[in-house]
Amino acid sequence: MTAARSRRRSAAYAALALGLAGSLALTGCNSHSSKKSKKSSSSSSKSKKRRIIGGGAAAAGAGAGAASRVPDCYPSTYKLTFSQQTGPDSHVTVKFKNNTSRDCKLYNAPLLRFNNAKDPLPLLQGTPGQFDGTRLTVPSHGYAYAVIPTNTAAAKGTEQKSVTVDFMGTSASSVTHGPATVNFAEKRLHISVGKSKVTNWSSSIHGAQLAAGVGK
Repeated sequence: MTAARSRRRSAAYAALALGLAGSLALTGCNSHSSKKSKKSSSSSSKSKKRRIIGGGAAAAGAGAGAASRVPDCYPSTYKLTFSQQTGPDSHVTVKFKNNTSRDCKLYNAPLLRFNNAKDPLPLLQGTPGQFDGTRLTVPSHGYAYAVIPTNTAAAKGTEQKSVTVDFMGTSASSVTHGPATVNFAEKRLHISVGKSKVTNWSSSIHGAQLAAGVGK
């Protein structure tokens, strides 16, 4: 083999080795870049999830805060009406209207003192020291009802002149705004109540009647 041929073969081997080295370097670079891209994509996905979860928790907190800001209802002579139904299922209906532009909350039952009685009418569902936990949200311009059964002679008793109304608060000893006094004589109402009890507030007249045992 001549010296010239030997030099040409060595040069060819060197070129081939250089080409292989470049190819391997490019492959390694592409692999590293792919790994970085996957890692970046995973990190971005986790970040989005955290933002979504965080946003959901914030929205839930805002909703709970809005619910807790619903004010208590308060009694007044123009929000309360009384009516008596006669017959076998005789009863007195207490109707409250929320005539404001906001929802309000009622707890348990109305506290009713007929003819300036010292003690309010007993509760049919629980006692002032043992509530059953009724908490009713009355929508704006909506109604709530409580019923006093008067379907026996003792429960019907005698005609009353007036009633003083307090709304219960969250505890046994607390009341919300009030009281309000409804004069039956001025309103030309004939309301007879004796030894009876009053139901808790209900969102429907039928529900209150059923609780009083005078509904069907």
